[in-house]
Amino acid sequence: MKRVVAIVTEYRHDSHAEVIVGRLLGRLDFVPQIKVAALYLDQVPLNDMGKVEAEVCGVAIYSTIGEAISESNSVGGIDGILLIGEHGDYPWNEKRQKLYPRLRFFEETFQALDRLGLKVPIFNDKHLSFRMEEAEWIYQGLASRRLPFLGGSSIPHTPHVPEFSIEKLLEVREIFVISWLGIESYGYHGMEVLQSLAEQRRGGETGIKSVQALEGRSVWAAMDQGVVPEHLMLSALRTVRGELPGHPRDHVDVPVLFIIEYSDGLKGYVLQLQRFVREWAFAFRDAEGRVTSARCESGLDRPYKHFEKLTHCIEQMILSGSSPVPMERTFVTTGLINFGMEALHFGRKMMTPQLAVCYSPKEL
Repeated sequence: MKRVVAIVTEYRHDSHAEVIVGRLLGRLDFVPQIKVAALYLDQVPLNDMGKVEAEVCGVAIYSTIGEAISESNSVGGIDGILLIGEHGDYPWNEKRQKLYPRLRFFEETFQALDRLGLKVPIFNDKHLSFRMEEAEWIYQGLASRRLPFLGGSSIPHTPHVPEFSIEKLLEVREIFVISWLGIESYGYHGMEVLQSLAEQRRGGETGIKSVQALEGRSVWAAMDQGVVPEHLMLSALRTVRGELPGHPRDHVDVPVLFIIEYSDGLKGYVLQLQRFVREWAFAFRDAEGRVTSARCESGLDRPYKHFEKLTHCIEQMILSGSSPVPMERTFVTTGLINFGMEALHFGRKMMTPQLAVCYSPKEL
């Protein structure tokens, strides 16, 4: 079996490390096709389960990222690296962003690979960094080394319910995504759902012009003024599971809405509805005014089936040496959430020349 090194912030119950690395250790009813050769734990909380899992499964734990990569390579070779920088006790900045050490993870990984002369696929959980300068450095480092790369979240890989033909997105004009919980952490999932749909339009992705954010009553005011398409929000909400108590304006204290303007005129919206819903949904309008809506069929409870599909995608990349998702999507969605949090913090529209990125999709 091909071997990977897992570099994680913390490994506890229900963490991203558990639901990804745990599957590769044969947990959660998963039959792995690749083997975890080594583990690096950046933090070990009181409820850590990484040490016990490593001991039971015969996985070596190393005190540094460099050692985990170099020592594993010397005793059997490595075929890939997983960077899971999610969860843990890390500070927050004034923009309401959690300062995960993703840049450090990449820096030390690049250093180890360069020292060993290795070129192996890298998976990175969610976005590249909370700071665009760091994200650009990481993106350029991956591209210059020509490393196969899979990034982002699990949600864009979920089935759409109801299913629809991808051709309906060729002439898309507006996309409205419903998201929930944490503004940055879950908002990133919403941004990725948006981008996974937007990149399917005719000609692929041609770049993003600006990002704006509204918070609180200004969200509903924008809908009342016709600036934001309320009918798309309602269409998306009709696809979620369970009975909703009514209109979200009567139940969500502080909604947050991100408004994305694409270079070719496409408009995107990502609405954070706190705990009003428990899953992601969307609706989009084409050039003829026809509306299509669906939900992302994510697992609401353990074993979180959406992480099973993501883990299969990781395995596919390690085994084939090719990512099923374009690296550009992860860079663009990193920019979307970062500029979105800046727009929210500063209270103004952010122009986004860094996101003038053109690319074609690989899979929906």
